[in-house]
Amino acid sequence: MTAARTVEIVPSLLSADLSRLPAELRRVQEGGAEWVTVDVMDGHFVPNLSFGPDLVRAVKRLAPLRVDVHLMVTNPEAAAPWFVKAGADRVIFHLEASSDPGALARALRAQGVEAGIAVKPATPADGLLPLLSEADLALVMTVEPGFGGAAFLPAMLPKIAAVRRDLDERGLPCRLQVDGGVNLETVEAAAGAGAEVLVAGAGVFASADPAGTIRTLRAKAQAAYSGRAG
Repeated sequence: MTAARTVEIVPSLLSADLSRLPAELRRVQEGGAEWVTVDVMDGHFVPNLSFGPDLVRAVKRLAPLRVDVHLMVTNPEAAAPWFVKAGADRVIFHLEASSDPGALARALRAQGVEAGIAVKPATPADGLLPLLSEADLALVMTVEPGFGGAAFLPAMLPKIAAVRRDLDERGLPCRLQVDGGVNLETVEAAAGAGAEVLVAGAGVFASADPAGTIRTLRAKAQAAYSGRAG
């Protein structure tokens, strides 16, 4: 088994107060976050509407943070270039929505951004495993995508573990992310199953001290991940 990597906590701006975006970004930086997630929803692939490229541009103007864009859209091949142009550092698209996920991942990487491939809860790990060598990041959704604040689905833990096991056995550099219901109560289970990048929305921004919560989440996750690996 490979040695433990440094765990990352990635706050999701879906749960941030956008009327106070500069202050919200400062708080996540104070907690040591290096990334934020911009969740993009089109009202078709998931039952909600959210952000476009302008939010990516705003974050890049306001803070020295890297931006992870999670495309929950029916047309990722068409939408991805908009976010690359806006300054995204990583673009994650859904396996279920892409006509050729390997080709899209290669196209993103050729443009100098990281490529991530996500799966919904109902999609088995077997659909994702053949693509791990094409991706910089694999995302296992731990809620049904569409709305912030949903409860973590423990039934996803075996899927996380299966992806982690395949990455380790093949020695692939692709990182493993989870997104959905990550908070102080669930972060250790997710990291213990093998997730090293953990997206937290309400778990960070609904807390009284987002910076402190990020630090605590990271410490809990690192201990759980390192304990599993070592």
